[in-house]
Amino acid sequence: MKILDAFIAYFKKLDKLLLLFSVALSAFSVVLLHSIVVNGVSTIVLTSSLYRNQAIITAASIAVALIICAIDYHSVIKLWVLYAPLAILLSLLVFTDLGIEVADDRAWIDLKIITLQPSELLKITFITTFALHLSKVGDKINEIGHVLLLALHAALPAAIVLAQGDDGTACVFIMIFVIMMYAAGISWFYIIPCVIALPAGIWFVWEHVMKDFQKMRFLVLTDDELDPLGVGYHQRVSKLALGSGQVFGKGLHASDYVKVPEAANDFIFTYVGQCFGFVGCIAVMAVLLFIAVKILVASRVARDPLGKLICTGVFAMIVTHCILNLGMVFGMLPVIGVPLPYLSQGGTSVLSVYIGIGLVMSTTSHSEKKYRMFYDPDKKN
Repeated sequence: MKILDAFIAYFKKLDKLLLLFSVALSAFSVVLLHSIVVNGVSTIVLTSSLYRNQAIITAASIAVALIICAIDYHSVIKLWVLYAPLAILLSLLVFTDLGIEVADDRAWIDLKIITLQPSELLKITFITTFALHLSKVGDKINEIGHVLLLALHAALPAAIVLAQGDDGTACVFIMIFVIMMYAAGISWFYIIPCVIALPAGIWFVWEHVMKDFQKMRFLVLTDDELDPLGVGYHQRVSKLALGSGQVFGKGLHASDYVKVPEAANDFIFTYVGQCFGFVGCIAVMAVLLFIAVKILVASRVARDPLGKLICTGVFAMIVTHCILNLGMVFGMLPVIGVPLPYLSQGGTSVLSVYIGIGLVMSTTSHSEKKYRMFYDPDKKN
């Protein structure tokens, strides 16, 4: 009976809507990947192992999320001395013979049994350790010494992924850092000078840091004919594929799909547009927005700053991924290889998202405050 009572108590506190919408998107991803393979929509040959592996890793990731949810997030964070060094070690292994180079990135490692993208796990590690760091600093966050140490904390993982050539993931780290610092109460004394210096910083990076092919990724945003068979090809074909679905799409078994590079990965949203049209795209974005809002609301009811900052970090990760990925697909942002949460094929990215969701659910399950969507915990009845 004690086990049954514990399970009932666990289920009552479980954020069922967050889990349900997450699982629904993941199931939708497997359906899309199956259709992509069967219809040969990708410009590269894909096998049935693609969607099968996605289904297996998704099921395992959901189980991990449920286990993490059952554990008090404080206990999980205390293990940072174990998983943080491991995440950094795995990230450094990409520079060894185990590393795999794809395009201009060297961000994967081949462990023979599985292939990993360590930067995805490093993101979750950064969120948890940075949340702990910020919670320890507390009200002293605006002291210059703490600001410098916090910036150094964020610079380490960002530097590692930049060295891998993974500009997209580096942007995600920067946005997580900025949003978490703001949530922790960083003073406008630091924010305003950074905003003022931003144009000069952008100019310096453009003139002295970026390579020609990186500049071209921005230039084709205004004219995709500048490099129609190279960088501009992704932008041109993705917009063509999106529009081909019109209002209601062609369905999952049509015969006239537009073949898109990385249709199963970074550009899977173009296939949503082809199959389900404008209506389907809006529905997917609405679900992603709902998940983001749920996570943000969860930060409001967390019982302490650590829980609040964990939720904020996961929110920042998912929202930044969505903005960068959809921006690429719509031709509004450069192609920088950022997957769409839940939908894009990739075991490590799926696992990292569900670890984050598990941590968010742990904060709500172990909160002393009542939790409902749009509930204001500070309002007195």
